[in-house]
Amino acid sequence: MTGRRRFLQSAAGLGMAAAARGSPNPPETGSPDPPETGSPDPLETGSPDPPETDRAYWAGMARRLAGPVLGHLAAGTLKRAMPVECVTGNPSERARYTHLEALGRLLCGLAPWLESGDAGDLAALARQAIRSATDPQSADFLNFHEGGQPLVDCGFLAQAILRAPHALWESLEAPVRRNLAAALASSRAITPGFNNWLLFSATVEAALARMGEKWDALRIDYALRQHQQWYKGDGVYGDGPTFHWDYYNSFVIQPMLIDVLRQVHGHDRAWDDMAPAVLARARRYAAIQERLIAPDGSYPAVGRSIAYRCGAFQVLAHMALLGELPAPLTAGSVRSALTAVMRRTLEAPGTFDGAGWLRIGLCGHQPHLGESYISTGSLYLCAAVLLPLGLPESDAFWTSPAEAWTARRLWQGEDGAADHALAEGD
Repeated sequence: MTGRRRFLQSAAGLGMAAAARGSPNPPETGSPDPPETGSPDPLETGSPDPPETDRAYWAGMARRLAGPVLGHLAAGTLKRAMPVECVTGNPSERARYTHLEALGRLLCGLAPWLESGDAGDLAALARQAIRSATDPQSADFLNFHEGGQPLVDCGFLAQAILRAPHALWESLEAPVRRNLAAALASSRAITPGFNNWLLFSATVEAALARMGEKWDALRIDYALRQHQQWYKGDGVYGDGPTFHWDYYNSFVIQPMLIDVLRQVHGHDRAWDDMAPAVLARARRYAAIQERLIAPDGSYPAVGRSIAYRCGAFQVLAHMALLGELPAPLTAGSVRSALTAVMRRTLEAPGTFDGAGWLRIGLCGHQPHLGESYISTGSLYLCAAVLLPLGLPESDAFWTSPAEAWTARRLWQGEDGAADHALAEGD
């Protein structure tokens, strides 16, 4: 027990150090809020060069987000240390779920970077966090099946495994793999809603398939077929039978459709036949998302769960990761646009508390923007914007010169091609 305790303490230190390296204000020191937006802009004529590359900025922000969550969970102190902010709901009720929310959502975004081998000590820290989260004897053993919410975050954790099968599954010790598989499978006790929740069940089953465990093809088939029925046109699905003005096509629907279909390719011809249309729709949705980003990096604050901040652009980030950006989007313009969104949503004063935890809001601390189901752990879905960190430093996404994105070009008077809808049947 002494050796194990020493390792856990060391793991916590790694997490805090990781956060510190990613930010001039390390979260463990009770530092002030990050600086206001308005950092040097390489697209402004005559402006000074940025102090760091975009990739370095992204990696630093990833470490800032990850440090408190992974460091404390690896050390078995997450439940004790993490606040449960939930102004419009019941904090004691959300405390049953918030810790798994933080883990699943954070790893969902970091997974490609962890898989690439470029994330350094964070990959080992993530594995230790998973060990602690799934060990029934751990002080931080998490809730994977009681109540309804755990199905959602089992889905996000499963998606992380699909995106990083080596780093987050094959590299685990055998007892941890057994515990993780049992934890995910236990979420089957939860009946999904007749909406995007079907995809959380499907993603869990796809991950179990990837893990070599018994999996339920019917849960995947049901989710896939229902979402094909809920497609509304021009790259957008309904969240269930009805359409909602929100970002759930990006938070959940389109990324999970793609990841599930990639995992089960070759198992069922009907599923394989869905894949080209699903990808075409995601490419169109990515094009729409790029046009939603205003010249200053803001975007429409519409719909529920707006406190997930820049995670709203997961589809655009996902298409960049997969090399599927639709024309005329370029790597340099999309990188610049996403960087602007990250700065706008993560650098505003009040975004982090003195210990480095995210606080509810879109641009700073705006606690009443959080619905009753939103708490501190929920907010870590913002990490989904970081998917392109899985691309090597030599990839065009990182090496292409910074370019203005569509709204920035058009609203400064530049000419450009007209937008058009996705053709029927595409």
